[in-house]
Order: sequence, then structure tokens, then C-alpha cells
Amino acid sequence: MVTHVPAEAQGDERGALLSFVEAQRGAIRRSVLGLTEEQAASRPSASELSLSGLLKHVAETELNWLRMAQQKPNEKARTRETWGDSFRLVGDETVPGMLAFWDSVAKETEDFIHSVPSLNDTFPLPPAPWFPKDGAVSMRWLLLHLVEEIGRHAGHADIIRESLDGKGAFDLIALERG
Repeated sequence: MVTHVPAEAQGDERGALLSFVEAQRGAIRRSVLGLTEEQAASRPSASELSLSGLLKHVAETELNWLRMAQQKPNEKARTRETWGDSFRLVGDETVPGMLAFWDSVAKETEDFIHSVPSLNDTFPLPPAPWFPKDGAVSMRWLLLHLVEEIGRHAGHADIIRESLDGKGAFDLIALERG
């Protein structure tokens, strides 16, 4: 899992942006290292967020943005009634299963970004009160948004993990590296 994003090769904007997305993914993935399912599902702060719930949310959010960019239906689309389930593991879902799911989404995102002719290519935003009417965004915007979205939740994960056992980001990097 990336902890330092190296400078891109001259002109490799796609690689640089994908590396920043991966660095943020790594922070979330590390947040669940060494925890039981119960610990990962616990909510030790005033927030309703748990580490396993954050893991699921960011994986599903990345998939949702990927499907919008691909202009394909999202097989994990949420409704108003199921929105809360995007923040908690349900049924037979597990942390390892969610990590594997996110790995597949990440691979698909990377393959897709490498396949588009240009980061300037756009895709339409769906109708929603928070999007401009007939709005569209570029593939570059998508990657920057994923950095923002995953990074925001990586910060939440840092606080939750420290509340659980006092382990901060550097402790988790050391744990990951053995």
C-alpha cells in the first residue's frame, strides 16, 4: 500500500493522479489492519462511522463514480431505503471480503482510466439537486474527486482507529511492513 507518492514521470498525469488515489486507498486499508470484525464495526467516537463501514462506503462510492464515467448502470446502486447499508457491513459481508471487492473496483478504475483517450474526456452527471443542470465532468475531475472523497474518509478512519487502540498512521505503516 502506497504511503509516499513519487513524482510522476514527465508527462504521466494519469499515473500521478492514480498514484494519489491509491495512496488514499492505502490509508483506509491500513486502518483495519489487525482488527477483529467486531473492532472494525465498532463506533468508539460520537460519530456513527465505523472502520468497516467506511471501507464499504469508499469502495461503493468509487464503483458508483466509475460506473458514471463508464456510463453503465451501477450494480450496487443504493436507494433511499438502503443508503444506511452503505455505511455498515450486512449479512455475510466481512472486512476481507470488502477489501477484495475494493481491490477489484480499484483495478477496474485504473484499467478504465488507462483506456480513455484523454483525461479531458467528459461524462454527464446525473440529475440531482447538488449537481448543475446538464452538468458534465472530466476524467481528470473524477480522479481528483476520488482523492478528495477517499482522503476525507481516511481522516475519519485515522480518528476512529486511534480511538480504538491508539494506533496512528505511522504505527499502522509499521504494522503493515512487519
